[in-house]
Amino acid sequence: MTDNLKKFGEDLKNNIPGFIALSVAEIKSGISYYSISDAKDFDPELASAFNLELVRAKVNAIQALELKEQNVDNILVTLTSQFHVIDISDDGEYFVYLAVDSDKANLGMTKSLLNKYKKDFSRRL
Repeated sequence: MTDNLKKFGEDLKNNIPGFIALSVAEIKSGISYYSISDAKDFDPELASAFNLELVRAKVNAIQALELKEQNVDNILVTLTSQFHVIDISDDGEYFVYLAVDSDKANLGMTKSLLNKYKKDFSRRL
């Protein structure tokens, strides 16, 4: 799986305009299984640890509100000059954290490319 994660990360890094960083982490344990960053001062594993709390909070909110048959697909955080996309796997066990420069990235294209490479990654497993 490590080679597949590396290929997934390299595909995103090389094909998503404005790529800053990526991490793939398990929701239950918080363990980051893969991370890559183009910015020396940006730690994607640390960012994943904090964003994991967003994911857990949203899952808890769905349960508290008794929103039947609802799952978190993704969470978008818009910062002054960055987009942070947190994409949850279909089985709800993992998430992909992707940070891009909003001056260089188109949000629709970023999400579309992320979905494309996720499908490619899933086929390789």
